[in-house]
Amino acid sequence: MRRFALLLLLFAVACARQPEARQYQLTGQVLVVKPDGSELVVHHDEVKGFMPGMTMPFRLKDPALAKGRLPGDLIRATLMVTDEDAWLTAIEKTGWAPTPERQESAQPAVALVKPGETVPDETLVDQDGQAFRVSSLNGSAVLLTFIYTRCPLPDFCPRMDAFFAAVQKAIKEGRLRGPVRLVSVSFDPDFDTPAELRAHASRVGADKALWTFATAPRARVEAWGARLGLSVIRDEKNPSDITHNLRTAVIDRQGRLVTILEGNRWTPDQAIAALASVPTS
Repeated sequence: MRRFALLLLLFAVACARQPEARQYQLTGQVLVVKPDGSELVVHHDEVKGFMPGMTMPFRLKDPALAKGRLPGDLIRATLMVTDEDAWLTAIEKTGWAPTPERQESAQPAVALVKPGETVPDETLVDQDGQAFRVSSLNGSAVLLTFIYTRCPLPDFCPRMDAFFAAVQKAIKEGRLRGPVRLVSVSFDPDFDTPAELRAHASRVGADKALWTFATAPRARVEAWGARLGLSVIRDEKNPSDITHNLRTAVIDRQGRLVTILEGNRWTPDQAIAALASVPTS
């Protein structure tokens, strides 16, 4: 009986630790259905109390919800949001309409940098308004990602911030040998001015001796990021409507690409292991 009571107590504690999801009603139009049913890209209306209308990829915990969904479908759904995750559920089709044309960054096709190749140099502007060249980081192992500070979904740019904060903690704890630098590059320079980046860096606890927030003029940062696989699509009528992928680069002390951590399903421990694999000389 005592053991049973203990099990009930442990179960209750485990349940209590689950983050409670906030629920928002979402209406919009499906633009892309991921083949494995794990994600829909939706051009949605304002989600009252949470975010303005924009185009975002939304995760589906239940792939069956994607069954029968097609680009152009008008939908009503429930957006579930915790501090660390977001997903759609209760998806209903309400109609269909032709999908609007969206403007993709007008960048020519470029060759992706391959592991072992030198990452092209670029001049960025940091959160203090100071210019620095990416090549000035040579001598340090570098973890570099692309974000924008008004990204609303917790499992996209905010997750990159949280992962980088965890890696910064590992650096301070001495878990990595040799100098290591973290760089978060914004592709939204019209909003992410140095002052905004400085305020954001403070909010996420970035130590600027280790972790730099930076940006560059839009065309330059997109062209440079494209060499690392960055893709950005903008609605020019709605500047906050930005659809993007997630690409995080591990760069060695000679400025060469070690690997790309794709998407948002890698972990800080994987990044730490990749940085630890970089020779110290």
